[in-house]
Amino acid sequence: MGNANDREIINIVSGLPRSGTSMMMKMLEAGGIEPLVDHIRKADEDNPKGYFEFEKVKQIKEDTSWFDDAEGRVVKMVSMLLLDLPRDRRYRIVFMRREMKEILASQRKMEERNGMEIKQGAEADAEDRLMAAQFRKHLVKVHSFLEMSDNIDLLYVRYNDILADAKPVIEQVNELFGGRLDTEKMREVVDPSLYRQRKQSL
Repeated sequence: MGNANDREIINIVSGLPRSGTSMMMKMLEAGGIEPLVDHIRKADEDNPKGYFEFEKVKQIKEDTSWFDDAEGRVVKMVSMLLLDLPRDRRYRIVFMRREMKEILASQRKMEERNGMEIKQGAEADAEDRLMAAQFRKHLVKVHSFLEMSDNIDLLYVRYNDILADAKPVIEQVNELFGGRLDTEKMREVVDPSLYRQRKQSL
């Protein structure tokens, strides 16, 4: 097993579900970083520009053979899987944050489109409070892990900030990637029309 410094860094976009990870993947692709995807999950009304998913990441505990294919590219990984990252690699992680109410509203809308039964009124509010508490507890654990890991270069990005003013956020992302991204093309893919679950509307 080689030293972490002997291998090329693995680029990751992560965050909670519905936190803007697909948008960041699209931005990095436009900036010049090829995404590692398998095209199994197709674009739909919830993610019209695609999900940018790679199913093998879900087996990270059992199989990391795909890491060699990930070198020089960027892969999307849900936040809970970050805890299983092997220590013998270095990682560059863009971690997406979003207002919790917007995450819950976006998730509820996606479930509704998929034909799931959606709770209403006080029952829905109670379910949201429970989910928000679970998400926040999870984030504390993940953030602590990331910030204590000496093999991770980390940048937190707020989804809401990108759509309010993408330029300073893109500059931070470009700095994380050593200044090699095409920032103009990254700005071109930011689409405020997709910002459909604004906090103030809830």
